[in-house]
Amino acid sequence: MAPIIPARLSNLANGWWRLHFPTMRFGEADWLNRSVSFFVLAFIAMFVVGCGDDSDVVREIQAQRQTRLQTQTKQDHLGEVHNMLTRLIELNPDESRRQITYHLNRWTDANPIPEEDLSPSVIPAMFKTIKDLVPETLADEQLRGDIFIKNDVDHLRDAYLFQTIQNWVDAPPSDDVLLTQWLADQQATLGEANTSKLQTACRLFDWTIRNIAIEPVIELPNMQITPPEFPLGMVFQGPGYRQTDYQAIWRGTGDALQRSGVFTQLCNQAGIVAAVLAIQSTETGELQPWSVGVLIGDDIYLFEPSLGMFISGPDQIGIATLAQARTDASVMRRLNIPGFFDYPYSKPDVQQNIALLNVSPVAMSGRMKHLQSRLTGEKRMALYNDVDAIGKKLDDVGGVAGVRLWAVPVQSEVYKETVEQAAERDPLLAFWFFSRWAVLESEMRSSKQFALARWRHLHGQFDTNDEGDVKGARPLYLEMRAPEFEIEDLRIDVELQKAYGVRRELGQDPQIYDRQLQQAQTMMRMGKQTATYWLSLIQYDDGRFDNAETWFRKRVLDKSQVSRWVPAARYNLGRAIEHLDGESDAIELYKNDGNLQEHGNRIRARLLSKSVSD
Repeated sequence: MAPIIPARLSNLANGWWRLHFPTMRFGEADWLNRSVSFFVLAFIAMFVVGCGDDSDVVREIQAQRQTRLQTQTKQDHLGEVHNMLTRLIELNPDESRRQITYHLNRWTDANPIPEEDLSPSVIPAMFKTIKDLVPETLADEQLRGDIFIKNDVDHLRDAYLFQTIQNWVDAPPSDDVLLTQWLADQQATLGEANTSKLQTACRLFDWTIRNIAIEPVIELPNMQITPPEFPLGMVFQGPGYRQTDYQAIWRGTGDALQRSGVFTQLCNQAGIVAAVLAIQSTETGELQPWSVGVLIGDDIYLFEPSLGMFISGPDQIGIATLAQARTDASVMRRLNIPGFFDYPYSKPDVQQNIALLNVSPVAMSGRMKHLQSRLTGEKRMALYNDVDAIGKKLDDVGGVAGVRLWAVPVQSEVYKETVEQAAERDPLLAFWFFSRWAVLESEMRSSKQFALARWRHLHGQFDTNDEGDVKGARPLYLEMRAPEFEIEDLRIDVELQKAYGVRRELGQDPQIYDRQLQQAQTMMRMGKQTATYWLSLIQYDDGRFDNAETWFRKRVLDKSQVSRWVPAARYNLGRAIEHLDGESDAIELYKNDGNLQEHGNRIRARLLSKSVSD
């Protein structure tokens, strides 16, 4: 028998280790170096001495490893990931994250990420525009990491959900009656493909404005709270970053910057280049976002989220391009409503713009590029952004003075983490932070049902399926509309108390328990009001405009059911009436005083009046 040299023995040990511990490299763990490595080497040495030619051992190890890899390959890991994403709201958050990352990393075992996608040289040049916001260790993990981590699941969830929304929203119920004929006329100049893209962008913007109820730029709580100190120059309840894009669509509320985030995310999933346009102060260098620009062909078309309106072109026809806003003073001037509102910017202000890309660091990583390239069929979604290439396209358009990464995606994650950590130390802050959306986001049984209804709503699954085993959003929302007598019965109904997590504990102070009951009743009413409003939106998105009018007018706007949704419901009522040829009634609704979106609504009323007279 030929002697086994140390190198051969090491190779055998390495093969044994990869067979039994495929996710850890041989020799990486200290405990392996000190103990297990000795055992493995000794075991293999004894095995070889007793069996003769060591080539048999090598072949056996290789055969077993090949069998394991073939078994893993046969398992559809990406299918498992997609299946869990579709049911994410029904799964345990921690366990689903663990399972998703497990399947992704087993998939990369059989489909390794190309080395060229992991080298430092592939870090986008544009990353330097937010380098000061991202610690080097975190940047290295997010950009160059060769394994999927639990935090990647949020990125996958967002991409999946925005892709899902984009799929069903790109349909006629989301058409704006003010643009229907104009879009049809564009085919002669833009061509069919570009006109189709522009129509999709218009539908996505329309859905965003109707479904994300506008909030103030800074929204302070209605109770005395000691806010935590924030890094990166942020302030408590500041603009844009106080919610993530996911939270904005999940809750259906957001300020103008969060609307911009949702709209650009939807455009990204539709394969449309969109960026937040900002004016840079010549004195301080501060950026002031003012619109979202959508690149169609060689032009950037303008949408204004704070107004909830596209910016109309010359002679108030169609959508203005950036080129038109820079050359025709009437484009910006007509954003004024004489006697009511003055728009803060005019033609000279928009000559040079900075385009801001709504892209997080993980969306520039090699692993997301690799994963996106392998997704097919219903699994397809935009996970990766070649920001340098996108930046080049935008930079070639006149009026764009530079392209940067938007700070808001990074800031929103830091803001969320900072508040959550502070809430662990401050009970009052914790109560305010978690109670605002407890009706949708708590662990109570009723909240979980409401969350499932919202998940189905955002999937466009409005009705129960043909088999009757998957309830749609409509019946689930209806179940949340508890009658007032049932809300009052919470004090005596044990089953309701269980559903809302307010069973009285043994020895609990009666006054404390009474406050808990009052809070639960308040939450039940909030849930009922929110479910009613979202049911009304479903009627609209389902193309049932007459039903939508009834729901908005008689249920949401009923004076006995005053809620946070009244301004948004009034706007959506007007939009529904437009589809029913009730332009004059819609115009009066848009002129309502005190609405945060009143400025844009009055612009819409003016354009609607013009369309009727024409």
